[in-house]
Amino acid sequence: MKKINGHEIIQLFEQFSPKGYAMEGDKIGLQIGRLNTPVENVMIALDVLEEVVDEAIEKKVQLIIAHHPLIYRPLQKISTDTPSGRIIEKLIKHDIAVYAAHTNLDIAKGGVNDMLADALKLTNTEVLYPTYETELKKLAVFVPEENAESLRQALGNAGAGSIGNYSHCSFASRGTGRFKPNGEANPHIGQQGKLETVEEVCIETIYPEHIEKKVLSAMFKNHPYEEVAYDIYKLENKGEVLGLGKIGEISEMTLKEFAEHVKHTLEVDGVRVVGDLSSKIRKVAVLGGDGNKYFMSAKMKGADVYVTGDMYYHVAHDAMMMGLNIVDPGHNVEKIMKKGVAQKLVQMCSGKGYSVSIFPSEIHTDPFKFV
Repeated sequence: MKKINGHEIIQLFEQFSPKGYAMEGDKIGLQIGRLNTPVENVMIALDVLEEVVDEAIEKKVQLIIAHHPLIYRPLQKISTDTPSGRIIEKLIKHDIAVYAAHTNLDIAKGGVNDMLADALKLTNTEVLYPTYETELKKLAVFVPEENAESLRQALGNAGAGSIGNYSHCSFASRGTGRFKPNGEANPHIGQQGKLETVEEVCIETIYPEHIEKKVLSAMFKNHPYEEVAYDIYKLENKGEVLGLGKIGEISEMTLKEFAEHVKHTLEVDGVRVVGDLSSKIRKVAVLGGDGNKYFMSAKMKGADVYVTGDMYYHVAHDAMMMGLNIVDPGHNVEKIMKKGVAQKLVQMCSGKGYSVSIFPSEIHTDPFKFV
């Protein structure tokens, strides 16, 4: 197993949740510490409270990946006799880095809102509020016919050729390649100074721009030639649409039954409900965190109920008057990301042969209680 540093962990994480997905002005990325040091223990947290930092110290953590940024508003000073100052002091003294992934993790495929939709057992889901459309590129690479299948497989494993519900999509055309190795070449096929003719295959496949480095790395690693002949094209084709929230369907139930379903599946002690408890629920919109701005999107897309946190009094009135039911389980349901991100990173690190322990924080950070 390979020992790694913080940069390598974050590079893997950003394949799953790229910074480019984040909403404008969001405070994401490295906030405290450094990444160019060895990492043995990584903790996934929703919030970076003092109790969470104490947990990280006890568990000898070198890196915290958090959903909610520790530093969200500009700091005027760091006074170590204040709660926020003590947190920063402890992190620095114990050489613990903090990396924040906020709206980019909300928007990412398989991110917070997908986790919530899956937990609620929604089907036929789509994006509630589109914010990002992936840029697509096409790779055309020329390879000897006998090496074509292994290269195709490697490119597909790296994420190229994903179209909707299909993976490893590609097209191949056959032709003749010609080249003359010079005196400094070490050719896989042919001899120095002699024109060589080879039956080759041109493999064409597409990929989202944010995984280009991974796709090209797979190409170079699995291609037999010393110098790889390939072309990259920017495409006008529309890529995958990503965004905030999800909307989907659920087996029909009453609003009261659905509220109980939310309490059970999202593991909360209580929920606030707006609407007639006997009304029928079939189409559900969900958006983790504070979703006040997007209730109109839920209504326009035909949701019977909108699940989100921090619902304002007057926004609740607006939703009620237009006939949109609300279930507010609180902001803290985003805690679902702790286990979800940890599992995803464990899987990715295992595939790379990385020696690192990744686990969710066990500290409950919801400031609210039901009495």
